[in-house]
Amino acid sequence: MNWLTSLPAVVLVVGGLVLALLVAAVARVGVRVLVPAGERDRVPQIATPLMPTLGAAFAIFAALSLASEAGYLRAAEGLVSDEAAAASRLAWAATSPRVHSDPIHAALLDYLQSTRAREWEGAAAASGDDAATAHAIARLERSVRAEAARPAVGTPAGAELVISLDGVTSSRRARVAAASRDVPSLYVVTLVVSGLALIVNSGALVFRSSLRTSLLIVGVASVVGLSLALLFALSAPWSGPFIVSGQPLDTIIGDLQSGFFDDTDGSVVLP
Repeated sequence: MNWLTSLPAVVLVVGGLVLALLVAAVARVGVRVLVPAGERDRVPQIATPLMPTLGAAFAIFAALSLASEAGYLRAAEGLVSDEAAAASRLAWAATSPRVHSDPIHAALLDYLQSTRAREWEGAAAASGDDAATAHAIARLERSVRAEAARPAVGTPAGAELVISLDGVTSSRRARVAAASRDVPSLYVVTLVVSGLALIVNSGALVFRSSLRTSLLIVGVASVVGLSLALLFALSAPWSGPFIVSGQPLDTIIGDLQSGFFDDTDGSVVLP
Protein backbone atom coordinates (compact mmCIF):
# COMPACT_ATOMS: atom_id res chain seq x y z
CA MET A 1 0.00 0.00 0.00
CA ASN A 2 3.04 2.32 0.04
CA TRP A 3 2.39 3.58 -3.49
CA LEU A 4 -1.15 4.56 -2.49
CA THR A 5 -0.34 6.30 0.79
CA SER A 6 2.49 8.27 -0.83
CA LEU A 7 0.21 9.99 -3.36
CA PRO A 8 -0.42 13.75 -2.98
CA ALA A 9 -3.51 14.82 -1.04
CA VAL A 10 -5.17 16.29 -4.14
CA VAL A 11 -4.79 13.00 -6.01
CA LEU A 12 -6.22 11.03 -3.10
CA VAL A 13 -9.23 13.33 -2.71
CA VAL A 14 -10.03 13.54 -6.41
CA GLY A 15 -9.43 9.83 -6.91
CA GLY A 16 -11.61 8.90 -3.94
CA LEU A 17 -14.47 11.10 -5.11
CA VAL A 18 -14.28 9.92 -8.71
CA LEU A 19 -14.22 6.27 -7.67
CA ALA A 20 -17.15 6.67 -5.28
CA LEU A 21 -19.29 8.58 -7.79
CA LEU A 22 -18.43 6.13 -10.56
CA VAL A 23 -19.50 3.18 -8.40
CA ALA A 24 -22.77 4.95 -7.57
CA ALA A 25 -23.51 5.56 -11.26
CA VAL A 26 -22.60 2.00 -12.23
CA ALA A 27 -24.76 0.61 -9.42
CA ARG A 28 -27.79 2.62 -10.57
CA VAL A 29 -27.41 1.50 -14.19
CA GLY A 30 -26.37 -2.02 -13.26
CA VAL A 31 -29.55 -2.73 -11.33
CA ARG A 32 -31.60 -1.72 -14.35
CA VAL A 33 -29.60 -4.02 -16.60
CA LEU A 34 -29.13 -7.03 -14.37
CA VAL A 35 -32.41 -7.27 -12.47
CA PRO A 36 -35.30 -8.76 -14.49
CA ALA A 37 -38.29 -6.48 -14.99
CA GLY A 38 -40.54 -8.76 -12.95
CA GLU A 39 -38.29 -8.59 -9.89
CA ARG A 40 -37.51 -4.88 -9.83
CA ASP A 41 -40.27 -4.16 -7.32
CA ARG A 42 -38.39 -6.25 -4.79
CA VAL A 43 -35.17 -4.23 -5.05
CA PRO A 44 -36.26 -1.40 -2.70
CA GLN A 45 -37.70 -3.96 -0.30
CA ILE A 46 -34.30 -5.62 -0.04
CA ALA A 47 -32.06 -2.55 -0.26
CA THR A 48 -33.90 -0.32 2.21
CA PRO A 49 -33.41 -2.51 5.33
CA LEU A 50 -29.74 -2.94 4.43
CA MET A 51 -28.97 0.79 4.49
CA PRO A 52 -28.79 1.19 8.31
CA THR A 53 -26.67 -1.94 8.66
CA LEU A 54 -24.24 -1.03 5.88
CA GLY A 55 -24.10 2.59 7.03
CA ALA A 56 -23.35 1.59 10.61
CA ALA A 57 -20.72 -0.93 9.52
CA PHE A 58 -18.90 1.62 7.38
CA ALA A 59 -19.17 4.29 10.07
CA ILE A 60 -17.64 1.97 12.68
CA PHE A 61 -14.83 0.81 10.39
CA ALA A 62 -14.08 4.38 9.28
CA ALA A 63 -14.15 5.79 12.81
CA LEU A 64 -11.82 3.11 14.17
CA SER A 65 -9.48 3.39 11.20
CA LEU A 66 -9.25 7.17 11.20
CA ALA A 67 -8.84 7.33 14.98
CA SER A 68 -6.06 4.74 14.80
CA GLU A 69 -4.19 6.53 12.02
CA ALA A 70 -4.61 9.95 13.65
CA GLY A 71 -3.19 8.47 16.85
CA TYR A 72 -0.29 7.04 14.88
CA LEU A 73 0.44 10.49 13.43
CA ARG A 74 0.45 12.00 16.93
CA ALA A 75 2.75 9.20 18.12
CA ALA A 76 5.11 9.94 15.23
CA GLU A 77 5.26 13.59 16.27
CA GLY A 78 5.97 12.43 19.82
CA LEU A 79 8.92 10.35 18.59
CA VAL A 80 10.40 13.40 16.88
CA SER A 81 9.99 15.44 20.05
CA ASP A 82 11.71 12.69 22.04
CA GLU A 83 14.60 12.64 19.59
CA ALA A 84 14.96 16.40 19.83
CA ALA A 85 14.93 16.21 23.62
CA ALA A 86 17.65 13.53 23.56
CA ALA A 87 19.76 15.66 21.22
CA SER A 88 19.34 18.67 23.51
CA ARG A 89 20.37 16.61 26.51
CA LEU A 90 23.51 15.44 24.71
CA ALA A 91 24.36 19.00 23.67
CA TRP A 92 24.08 20.17 27.29
CA ALA A 93 25.99 17.15 28.59
CA ALA A 94 28.87 18.18 26.34
CA THR A 95 29.14 21.45 28.29
CA SER A 96 30.09 19.68 31.53
CA PRO A 97 33.38 20.79 33.12
CA ARG A 98 36.56 19.41 31.51
CA VAL A 99 34.59 18.17 28.46
CA HIS A 100 35.68 19.35 25.02
CA SER A 101 32.30 20.30 23.64
CA ASP A 102 33.24 21.51 20.15
CA PRO A 103 33.83 18.08 18.53
CA ILE A 104 30.61 16.71 20.03
CA HIS A 105 28.53 19.70 19.02
CA ALA A 106 29.97 19.63 15.50
CA ALA A 107 29.25 15.90 15.13
CA LEU A 108 25.74 16.29 16.56
CA LEU A 109 24.99 19.18 14.20
CA ASP A 110 26.23 17.16 11.23
CA TYR A 111 24.06 14.19 12.23
CA LEU A 112 20.89 16.25 12.71
CA GLN A 113 21.36 18.12 9.43
CA SER A 114 21.94 14.85 7.56
CA THR A 115 18.86 13.33 9.17
CA ARG A 116 16.63 16.21 8.11
CA ALA A 117 18.06 16.44 4.61
CA ARG A 118 18.50 12.79 3.67
CA GLU A 119 16.55 10.54 6.04
CA TRP A 120 13.24 12.29 6.66
CA GLU A 121 10.98 11.28 3.79
CA GLY A 122 10.30 8.30 1.56
CA ALA A 123 12.21 5.04 1.48
CA ALA A 124 15.25 6.47 3.27
CA ALA A 125 13.14 7.27 6.35
CA ALA A 126 11.80 3.72 6.51
CA SER A 127 15.08 1.92 5.86
CA GLY A 128 17.44 4.10 7.87
CA ASP A 129 20.35 3.05 5.67
CA ASP A 130 21.42 6.36 4.18
CA ALA A 131 25.21 6.26 3.91
CA ALA A 132 25.83 9.90 4.81
CA THR A 133 23.60 9.73 7.87
CA ALA A 134 25.19 6.47 8.97
CA HIS A 135 28.62 8.08 8.67
CA ALA A 136 27.43 11.09 10.68
CA ILE A 137 26.04 9.03 13.54
CA ALA A 138 29.21 6.89 13.59
CA ARG A 139 31.27 10.06 13.89
CA LEU A 140 29.01 11.21 16.73
CA GLU A 141 29.41 7.88 18.52
CA ARG A 142 33.21 8.04 18.28
CA SER A 143 33.39 11.66 19.40
CA VAL A 144 31.18 11.16 22.45
CA ARG A 145 32.71 7.87 23.57
CA ALA A 146 36.26 9.13 23.10
CA GLU A 147 35.48 12.18 25.23
CA ALA A 148 33.68 10.11 27.88
CA ALA A 149 36.70 7.80 28.15
CA ARG A 150 39.16 10.59 28.99
CA PRO A 151 40.25 10.33 32.67
CA ALA A 152 40.04 14.09 33.09
CA VAL A 153 36.31 14.07 32.36
CA GLY A 154 35.42 11.87 35.31
CA THR A 155 32.85 9.16 35.75
CA PRO A 156 29.68 11.29 36.32
CA ALA A 157 30.21 13.49 33.24
CA GLY A 158 31.33 10.53 31.14
CA ALA A 159 28.29 8.50 32.11
CA GLU A 160 26.01 11.45 31.32
CA LEU A 161 27.56 11.73 27.86
CA VAL A 162 27.09 8.05 27.07
CA ILE A 163 23.53 7.93 28.44
CA SER A 164 22.60 11.02 26.41
CA LEU A 165 24.14 9.49 23.30
CA ASP A 166 22.16 6.29 23.84
CA GLY A 167 19.01 8.42 24.04
CA VAL A 168 19.74 9.90 20.62
CA THR A 169 20.44 6.55 18.97
CA SER A 170 17.45 4.86 20.64
CA SER A 171 15.14 7.67 19.48
CA ARG A 172 16.47 7.31 15.96
CA ARG A 173 15.81 3.55 15.95
CA ALA A 174 12.25 4.15 17.18
CA ARG A 175 11.68 6.72 14.42
CA VAL A 176 12.99 4.44 11.69
CA ALA A 177 10.85 1.56 12.98
CA ALA A 178 7.76 3.78 12.97
CA ALA A 179 8.50 5.04 9.46
CA SER A 180 8.71 1.47 8.13
CA ARG A 181 5.17 0.68 9.31
CA ASP A 182 2.60 -0.04 6.60
CA VAL A 183 -1.19 -0.21 6.73
CA PRO A 184 -2.31 -3.89 6.70
CA SER A 185 -3.84 -4.76 3.34
CA LEU A 186 -6.79 -6.63 4.87
CA TYR A 187 -7.47 -3.59 7.03
CA VAL A 188 -7.80 -1.40 3.95
CA VAL A 189 -9.73 -3.95 1.89
CA THR A 190 -12.35 -4.34 4.63
CA LEU A 191 -12.95 -0.61 4.82
CA VAL A 192 -13.06 -0.16 1.04
CA VAL A 193 -15.47 -3.05 0.56
CA SER A 194 -17.82 -1.79 3.27
CA GLY A 195 -17.83 1.67 1.71
CA LEU A 196 -18.45 0.38 -1.81
CA ALA A 197 -21.24 -1.89 -0.54
CA LEU A 198 -22.92 1.15 1.01
CA ILE A 199 -22.66 3.09 -2.26
CA VAL A 200 -23.95 0.19 -4.35
CA ASN A 201 -26.91 -0.25 -2.04
CA SER A 202 -27.67 3.47 -2.28
CA GLY A 203 -27.54 3.27 -6.05
CA ALA A 204 -29.97 0.36 -6.02
CA LEU A 205 -32.50 2.46 -4.11
CA VAL A 206 -32.68 5.13 -6.81
CA PHE A 207 -32.43 3.01 -9.95
CA ARG A 208 -35.99 3.97 -10.93
CA SER A 209 -35.66 7.63 -9.97
CA SER A 210 -34.94 10.50 -12.30
CA LEU A 211 -31.38 11.73 -12.73
CA ARG A 212 -32.01 14.74 -10.49
CA THR A 213 -33.45 12.59 -7.72
CA SER A 214 -30.56 10.16 -8.07
CA LEU A 215 -28.16 12.98 -7.19
CA LEU A 216 -29.22 12.45 -3.58
CA ILE A 217 -26.75 9.57 -3.33
CA VAL A 218 -23.88 11.90 -4.21
CA GLY A 219 -23.66 12.83 -0.54
CA VAL A 220 -23.19 9.22 0.55
CA ALA A 221 -20.64 8.58 -2.19
CA SER A 222 -18.71 11.75 -1.34
CA VAL A 223 -18.49 10.87 2.36
CA VAL A 224 -17.16 7.40 1.53
CA GLY A 225 -14.66 8.74 -1.00
CA LEU A 226 -13.34 11.46 1.29
CA SER A 227 -13.10 9.08 4.25
CA LEU A 228 -10.93 6.70 2.24
CA ALA A 229 -8.78 9.57 0.98
CA LEU A 230 -8.26 10.85 4.53
CA LEU A 231 -7.34 7.37 5.76
CA PHE A 232 -4.63 6.96 3.12
CA ALA A 233 -3.35 10.50 3.71
CA LEU A 234 -2.89 9.88 7.45
CA SER A 235 -1.29 6.45 7.09
CA ALA A 236 2.21 7.49 6.06
CA PRO A 237 3.65 10.31 8.22
CA TRP A 238 7.05 10.02 6.53
CA SER A 239 6.01 9.54 2.90
CA GLY A 240 2.40 10.68 2.51
CA PRO A 241 0.70 14.08 2.19
CA PHE A 242 1.01 14.79 5.93
CA ILE A 243 4.75 14.57 6.59
CA VAL A 244 5.50 14.68 10.30
CA SER A 245 7.04 18.00 11.28
CA GLY A 246 10.78 18.12 11.88
CA GLN A 247 10.56 21.47 13.66
CA PRO A 248 11.80 20.09 17.02
CA LEU A 249 15.03 18.92 15.38
CA ASP A 250 15.31 22.13 13.37
CA THR A 251 15.18 24.05 16.64
CA ILE A 252 18.15 22.06 18.01
CA ILE A 253 20.02 22.62 14.74
CA GLY A 254 19.42 26.35 15.04
CA ASP A 255 20.57 26.36 18.66
CA LEU A 256 23.78 24.53 17.76
CA GLN A 257 24.49 26.92 14.90
CA SER A 258 23.82 30.00 17.04
CA GLY A 259 26.06 28.84 19.88
CA PHE A 260 23.23 28.47 22.36
CA PHE A 261 24.88 25.38 23.86
CA ASP A 262 28.38 26.88 23.91
CA ASP A 263 30.07 27.56 27.23
CA THR A 264 30.20 31.24 28.10
CA ASP A 265 32.76 31.33 30.89
CA GLY A 266 35.51 29.18 29.40
CA SER A 267 35.15 26.39 31.93
CA VAL A 268 34.37 23.74 29.34
CA VAL A 269 37.25 23.92 26.96
CA LEU A 270 40.12 22.75 29.13
CA PRO A 271 43.28 20.94 28.05
